[in-house]
Amino acid sequence: MTIDPNFPWLTVLAVVPLVGAAVLWALPRGSARLARPVALAVALVEVVLVALAVAAFDTSRAGEHQLAETHAWIPQLGASYAVGVDGVGLLLVALSVGLVPLVVGAAWREQGDGSDGGHRLRHYLALVLVLETFMVLVFAARDVFLFYVVFEAMLVPVYFMIGGFGDGARRRYAAIKFLVFSLVGGLVMLAAVVALYVQGPGGEQGFLTDSLTGVALDPTTERWLFLGFFLAFAIKAPMFPVHTWLPDAAEHAPAGTSVLLVGVLDKVGTFGMLTLCLPLFPSASRWAAPVVIVLAVVSILYGALLALGQKDLMRLVAYTSVSHFGFIVLGIFAFTQVSVSGASLYMVNHGLSTGLLFLVAGFLVLRSRGGRSRDVDGFGGMQRVTPVLAGVFLVAGLSALSLPGLSTFVSEIMVLVGTYGRNHPAAIVAATGVILAALYVLLTYKRVFTGPVRAELADAPDLSARERWVAAPLVVALLLFGFLPGPLLDLVRDPAAVTLEDVGVDDVAGTAAEPTTEGSDS
Repeated sequence: MTIDPNFPWLTVLAVVPLVGAAVLWALPRGSARLARPVALAVALVEVVLVALAVAAFDTSRAGEHQLAETHAWIPQLGASYAVGVDGVGLLLVALSVGLVPLVVGAAWREQGDGSDGGHRLRHYLALVLVLETFMVLVFAARDVFLFYVVFEAMLVPVYFMIGGFGDGARRRYAAIKFLVFSLVGGLVMLAAVVALYVQGPGGEQGFLTDSLTGVALDPTTERWLFLGFFLAFAIKAPMFPVHTWLPDAAEHAPAGTSVLLVGVLDKVGTFGMLTLCLPLFPSASRWAAPVVIVLAVVSILYGALLALGQKDLMRLVAYTSVSHFGFIVLGIFAFTQVSVSGASLYMVNHGLSTGLLFLVAGFLVLRSRGGRSRDVDGFGGMQRVTPVLAGVFLVAGLSALSLPGLSTFVSEIMVLVGTYGRNHPAAIVAATGVILAALYVLLTYKRVFTGPVRAELADAPDLSARERWVAAPLVVALLLFGFLPGPLLDLVRDPAAVTLEDVGVDDVAGTAAEPTTEGSDS
């Protein structure tokens, strides 16, 4: 069967979950039993649609934006509804869509016991579907103004998912902190978006990325605009030192929210660096690269060291992500085809790995004393009581330390090898993050799953059939793409080459090399 590439796949992918959310909100109070299957059905329909979109995508042209649509939106402002994906964007859209049914499955009994008639669960699942719409659009947007609008709109459902449906007395504080950090970065980026439009060709499609790429900017202006975009993306990523909102959000958010927040939404930061900062501001990107690489290496070590000292399970996973995002940013700004390809692949693999880690951590918390404790030292001996849970947690932990045979290894080794070709010291120092990852993963496993069983946990149930079905797709994906990464590499290789061409640097292959003469300006 031939799949029509001209069908508006991306628009349909954005609209279907929005319709699903409207249906959920229209359901009468006391409809918990109906809300769950409706949300799951919508999420599974999205999976089928994204599979068809992937089939319609021509992998041999992965460096080009396909499945594209461009329509006038606000012509007086130069804004268009323009969407399209290259190989990297397609993978991130697929990751977003693929994680949502797992989050729905994990939240099956997460929001209360149903005594409120399923009111909380219905609203929570509707917010998940609204967020899915924004996730699809943000990775597909080919208009800078559209990207900014979706970038900011995502804050609304996430704010309520943390503050309204999270746990702990400080959940509202965590939600407000997330919102303030994101809004500050977004407002700075808005100023840069407006200034970039003024510098561009203008017209009814003046915000299209194709219209703005290659615009001649004086060096000072370009650097300020780059910093405006980069700050917003660094906060979203999150990078040191603007990362502090993440541990609080992860600690108090529902496990499913953390899966989408860290597994997908934070990728908007690194995706924005790759697809907006680099092609729109090539000279400024080369100018800033040495400092960004230092910050990336600091993030790798800082996140790993703080993860070692955490007693709260969710904060621990959040700090591991600060470290992993450091690897992604390092690969992007090392400016080699191997490192950029590895960073692009890392975004997908990190979503699979951290998504599984947050889900399993959430399952573990439900089995703790009172069903709410996140204290690592409050567990012990769980592998004797819940062997399947222990095994899945171990797989998730080993993927976090990039064990060979799991998909994360491929992307991490590509980042390190590619970076070494351009910057030996950065690659060598960053490699110590692998050792630290082994420490925080194995020590956590030891504290939680080995030793004597605590009396209050002796009757804890192992993973239920539903929970196993939620975890299984991520375990399979980590193993499958660990041994067969080829299909993913085919989608990220050409976009990486296009990125290097846009930035104006020559690729290197295992030896240090300098950027082109144009890239050495200061």
